[in-house]
Amino acid sequence: MLQFMTMGLFRKTQATTNNQQRLEAQYAPTIMGENLNSIVNMFLPRVSRNAAMSVPSVAKCRNLLSGVIGGLPLNLYRKSTGEELGNPVWCDQPALNQPRSITMAWTVDSLMMYGVAYWQVTEVYAEDGRPARFQWIPNVKVTFNTDLTATHVTQYFIDATAVPMSGLGSLITFQAFDEGILERGSETIQAAIDLRKAAVIAASTPMPTGYISNSGADLDPKEVQGLLASWRQSRLNRSTAYLTSTLSYNVASFSPKDMMYDEAQQFLSTEISRLCNIPAYMLSAEANQSMTYSNLLDERKSFYSLSLAPYVCAIEDRLSMDDITARGNAVKFDVDSSFLATEPMERLLVIEKMLSLGLITVEQAMEMEDLTPNGSEGIK
Repeated sequence: MLQFMTMGLFRKTQATTNNQQRLEAQYAPTIMGENLNSIVNMFLPRVSRNAAMSVPSVAKCRNLLSGVIGGLPLNLYRKSTGEELGNPVWCDQPALNQPRSITMAWTVDSLMMYGVAYWQVTEVYAEDGRPARFQWIPNVKVTFNTDLTATHVTQYFIDATAVPMSGLGSLITFQAFDEGILERGSETIQAAIDLRKAAVIAASTPMPTGYISNSGADLDPKEVQGLLASWRQSRLNRSTAYLTSTLSYNVASFSPKDMMYDEAQQFLSTEISRLCNIPAYMLSAEANQSMTYSNLLDERKSFYSLSLAPYVCAIEDRLSMDDITARGNAVKFDVDSSFLATEPMERLLVIEKMLSLGLITVEQAMEMEDLTPNGSEGIK
């Protein structure tokens, strides 16, 4: 245990198992919500992720959450004292082939869309079998079996191939606080997709939808198709049309303005902001532009506590479990010195007050501001 607590970037890893006592790298997770067990990928959400991301409001919510959390530093701390320890290699770069920010961003994406995210263990430490490297796995590649009561997962599959339930090659699961927006918000997202399609059709139609009636002799089907194609092409070139005495054009639909596409899109944008737990004004929803004055830090604090915190806690708590991190240690995002960092003058005022009260020394104050305690003489 002590050996793991003092580990650094130079700790030996191995890609094969050995015969010594090892910790399991995955606890059998409990099935949350109403998801059913499956050995094939037949329980996909009613709306696919790609379709959902075609909705601008969904894409902006996703990028707000994934972009901010993906850029937060991840550190290892001692629970009892709050001391920052040397980071294991996976804290700085979980996957060997991509930056930490990308891995974290797609992990948040999975939690938001599906309510669960998967990392596969690609390397383990030789001395205790804890994971040393991971690889994010897309949700559509993962299926699973459960026990008879559909309570716990008994077997995971990646691309229909069974993977170990512990150690090298096993899956680490991150569970969100709900079943994901593709499940609980499928109808809202589908409505936004359908509305967008209707607006595109209306924009690509030169005139309101209608029909041409013929009071003369019936035309051959080929002639009808030629007439309709010629009519559409002519409307792209000019707004004035000419019809013979036996033909007449009848409008059979409302204009985009009459259909209130703009109002409907604003309404659905607000609904999607509620679905994703994002303040509506961040999506530029016109119906929710009114807000009281607040400075940037207050706005960020509100966004973090109401929108980011559920995903941050889900990732921190999972990475701090005993099968990944030694008991007594915790993995946390360094939010206070990055996303919620205060202004330098405010920090200096706090430090000055602490110095005057004798709570800290000058050396400790310099360390708080990432300054060398002994000045330039301390740099050797």
